[in-house]
Amino acid sequence: LELKRMSVSKDYRGRGISKVLCGEVLRFARARGYGAVVLSTSMVQVAAQRLYESQGFRKVGAFSPSLLGSLLCFQIFHYRCDLPGH
Repeated sequence: LELKRMSVSKDYRGRGISKVLCGEVLRFARARGYGAVVLSTSMVQVAAQRLYESQGFRKVGAFSPSLLGSLLCFQIFHYRCDLPGH
């Protein structure tokens, strides 16, 4: 299952909403028999990286999205959370 574009409005950040949403995605995936949840986030989204890692995701890859990205050393990180029982 791929988690794409999870975002919480700036006015509501810091209240644990992202943690709850992420947990719900993992519960949804487990209940439907998925073996893992994957996602991508940019290197500048440090808070998102911390959230995902705290929820059991691990970084499994990185790439630069373009030639300009490569020149600027900008990377997109891939994360994966393997679900128990699979």
